[in-house]
Amino acid sequence: MKDTILSISGRPGLFRLVSRGNRNLIVESIGDDKKRFAVGERDRVSSLNDITMYSDDDNVELMSIFKNILDAHEGKVVELNHKTASTAELEAFMAEALPTYDRDRVHTSDIRKLLQWYNILVKNGYTDFETEEEGAEEEK
Repeated sequence: MKDTILSISGRPGLFRLVSRGNRNLIVESIGDDKKRFAVGERDRVSSLNDITMYSDDDNVELMSIFKNILDAHEGKVVELNHKTASTAELEAFMAEALPTYDRDRVHTSDIRKLLQWYNILVKNGYTDFETEEEGAEEEK
């Protein structure tokens, strides 16, 4: 799941990789509209698997943060609105999701995006946030 979910710079929301073309990717928006379109080589595309957040110790994978939020909220959507939440509410939410996050380098806009992405994924049935290391440990 995590390799096929993408973030595209300049476009709101998340996208699922459908196919790869010669010099582009075919993606579908995750949500109600399910629009498909081509993403060219000039667009900055990031897989959620490649995104990390700063913490006091080391960078933490986004998938493990999503898993912490999923566990804390029992697999439900977070009721906090990413658009209208105050800075204090967002910082409290982030401290719950990742207690050791770097308060100097993780900005409020990063927390808003994390909250928005988590809610998009959970609303659309994407709840397998297991990291590669966790999957390898369970197979042993």
